[in-house]
Amino acid sequence: MPKRALAQKRPFLLLSIVAALAFYYLRASTLPEIYLIPLRGSAAGLLAVYAFTRHPSPDARLYVWALGAAAMGDMALEVDITIGGLLFFLHHVLAMSLFLKHRRPVTGIHSWICGVTLISVPVAGYLLPYDPDEKLQVGLYTLALGAMAASAWASTFPRFRVGAGAMLVVVSDLTFFAEMGPLSGNMWAQLVIWPLYYLGMFLMCTGVIQTLSKRDPQLRVVQ
Repeated sequence: MPKRALAQKRPFLLLSIVAALAFYYLRASTLPEIYLIPLRGSAAGLLAVYAFTRHPSPDARLYVWALGAAAMGDMALEVDITIGGLLFFLHHVLAMSLFLKHRRPVTGIHSWICGVTLISVPVAGYLLPYDPDEKLQVGLYTLALGAMAASAWASTFPRFRVGAGAMLVVVSDLTFFAEMGPLSGNMWAQLVIWPLYYLGMFLMCTGVIQTLSKRDPQLRVVQ
């Protein structure tokens, strides 16, 4: 593959990666927060643009809406954690609806993975915060998070891209909630949350769109 293939054929993916890296490094700088908010949102926002431009099917458009909700949620988290959480809740519901449309029968170890994810993620989300007032909200949020990840794993999309990406988002979010409890003030937690989240979103997005393109090549947008 030519060195400039990503920039030439997938420019929005490249710009998304650049935005994600820029936010990760610049948030520790003296750059005013007003500039970091759109930079943070543009990482997932550019994934949405990539999805929009690569495939015009209804399923792809549904996932574009999910990515748009995530982008808005990223920006809202810089201002109000409750609004950000609601927007990410919407992302999980929209993504889950797509995955359920493309579900496959799960047996053996995969059924155990889905079951454990459905149960353990909301339980962990409820237990992690120390503040009793936060437990119920986090528990309800992680109920949608766990359902999204389980449905991704049970979908016909590639497990080691879409399913694994969803699991990385789960780990990122649970680490974030652990900062409200046992990992409060822990430096390594603050360092890994964003990379885990972005990598998970990147894998899910590229896995979904490239799979849809293979299944419906007539609808693929050639750039």
